[in-house]
Amino acid sequence: MIVRHFVFLDNQADCYCMSEHHLPVMHWQPTEEWLRDANLTDFIHWLKERQLIFNTYDELWQWSVDQPAAFWAAVWDYFDIISHTPYQAVLSADPMPHSRWFEGASLNYAEHIFRHGQQDAVAIYYQSERNGLQAMNWEELRSKVGAFQRFLTDAGLQTGDRVVAYLPNIPEASIAFLACCSLGIVWSSCSPDFGANSVVERFAQISPRLLVACNGYQYGGKIFDRTEAVSTMLSELPSVEQVVWVPLIGTNEAVPATTVPVTRWEKALGRVGDLHFIPLPFAHPIWILYSSGTTGAPKAITHSQGGTLLEHYKYMAFHNDVKQGERYFWFSTTGWMMWNFLHAAWLRGASIILYDGNPAWPSLDILWKLAETTQMTHFGTSAPFLTACMKAGLCPGNQFNLSHLRSISSTGSPLPPEAFAWVYQSVRHDLWLCSMSGGTDVCTAFVGGNPLWPVYEGEIQCRALGCALYVWNDEGESVEDEIGEMVITKPMPSMPIYFWNDPQGNNYYNSYFDTFPGVWRHGDWIRLSPRKGLVIYGRSDATLNRHGVRIGTAEIYNALNLVTELKDSLIINLELSGGRHYMPLFIVLAEGVQLSEELRQRINQTLRSSCSPRHVPDEIIEVADIPYTISGKKMEAPVKKLLLGLQKGKAANIGAMRNPESLTFFEAFAAERQFT
Repeated sequence: MIVRHFVFLDNQADCYCMSEHHLPVMHWQPTEEWLRDANLTDFIHWLKERQLIFNTYDELWQWSVDQPAAFWAAVWDYFDIISHTPYQAVLSADPMPHSRWFEGASLNYAEHIFRHGQQDAVAIYYQSERNGLQAMNWEELRSKVGAFQRFLTDAGLQTGDRVVAYLPNIPEASIAFLACCSLGIVWSSCSPDFGANSVVERFAQISPRLLVACNGYQYGGKIFDRTEAVSTMLSELPSVEQVVWVPLIGTNEAVPATTVPVTRWEKALGRVGDLHFIPLPFAHPIWILYSSGTTGAPKAITHSQGGTLLEHYKYMAFHNDVKQGERYFWFSTTGWMMWNFLHAAWLRGASIILYDGNPAWPSLDILWKLAETTQMTHFGTSAPFLTACMKAGLCPGNQFNLSHLRSISSTGSPLPPEAFAWVYQSVRHDLWLCSMSGGTDVCTAFVGGNPLWPVYEGEIQCRALGCALYVWNDEGESVEDEIGEMVITKPMPSMPIYFWNDPQGNNYYNSYFDTFPGVWRHGDWIRLSPRKGLVIYGRSDATLNRHGVRIGTAEIYNALNLVTELKDSLIINLELSGGRHYMPLFIVLAEGVQLSEELRQRINQTLRSSCSPRHVPDEIIEVADIPYTISGKKMEAPVKKLLLGLQKGKAANIGAMRNPESLTFFEAFAAERQFT
């Protein structure tokens, strides 16, 4: 039996806002049964049998980062990785970003997915605004993937070619990805709510040979026809030789205007194929993801088959504790890395749950109802969704039977302390809440859940195994219980193998290594608590430099969650000439609320008392909407650039926005105030 991990309860006090110190509430701790059954416990026992003894998670983590080659070799052996040729070395001696992993090995990510599928068991549960809950078993999934694999082969697609998809979160996207992955064809996808120009900006970089696209989608009860958008994209993607057409909406028989052959999805799956898997070098590309592209061309971040496989096995098993037969859900679109990550639950023999639509339509409880009807085990979502449920006063635990639910995972932005409390008060008191943070850069989380440790309000539980994450100050010194830059000092297998069309690696290097040479700087402002938990204060490039004192935007957003009249907010700080500063707070009010002087004073008092006088804005301004990227990130930096006089088209990538019309106010505001 492993040692109980409650040793941090007596440690010194902690803080969320820099001016206030208190010991955060402990909301959850693992039971004896939970500890005994955790996948991580089994791994620790497995290591002990090999004379590697770790009594605490801290000891295990330290070994995993001090000896990365030994740790990842253990992960390889523990999960019995299928390699068709042996590797010569786990890790080369080259420094980041030139490190090479498991050279000589040949494997296939998709092969590992299908090794766990039991023929009659459900592989996918799926639901959309258009259709009720449906299911697909492993036999049907294998058959469809085999059929599409044959279509790709018959069409002349080869290992290393690129296939791109313009699809919502539906089984067709998962099937197409698996077929590509099995053949070593490189996958890339965008959600159909992306504008045509934004899609071209991404896909044109990688010269795809085939496009899988839909004729439209439904969101919030409204139908959006994308046939014309697909035609536009094809006119600007000359490398595309064929289109696979997925009609999802209406009875429209139209196909996109193009000179290349168009094959309907049903016909593409018309010939039986014997699913097989091509062994690929460890570093062979699996998929290409894209940076948000809010201020410039999105970077085409390329991940490897082997690195992704090992990282996803590790995270799903040890940090999400996913087990055979469980049901794993993450609300996502095909344009967010969490869609790719979701499929890793298959590596553990779990079913995945897909939902296509607006999570707040026809009401905000639609996903909680889905959790009940699917008997969901793991519920993955975003911090804004949980915060919205909290502000709406939802009590899903009273309304739905959530007895099968073991965990809730949250990512996308920092989860405020109040949302922790809401989950335990309004969903279930005995849930494991796994706040996590990672990125498109590695298609996983650097920090996240730990099934052996308690959950403290406002904190991510731990640094992930194999991730040498530290907090550095401006001098490059490691600090604890202080806010600083999040850095990674040792390579990870799932770091990008390269950026596409970056032959010299300059864009790759400048994205992560130009601040601290040889050390990955991620761009998050973070603090390591006395309990070894993590608090994220937002992106360091959106940090508010308030008269020389740095403030994380998440601090302010967390405090504003206490003001129920506010629906949303955005804050920036402008450093002006002559040492002047201007820090406006833009707010969206809840329905029926007016911005009275009393409300202004209450907002300021909340920030002053919860944080410090420095957190009080210079002005509070009501707006109709806050700008967001399609992937759900607030656009603080582009708004700041807009207010400082940069033209809208240069300050923000309009095609990468969820609500580009929201910039109209800020453009007019900048013209009126003329801050420059």
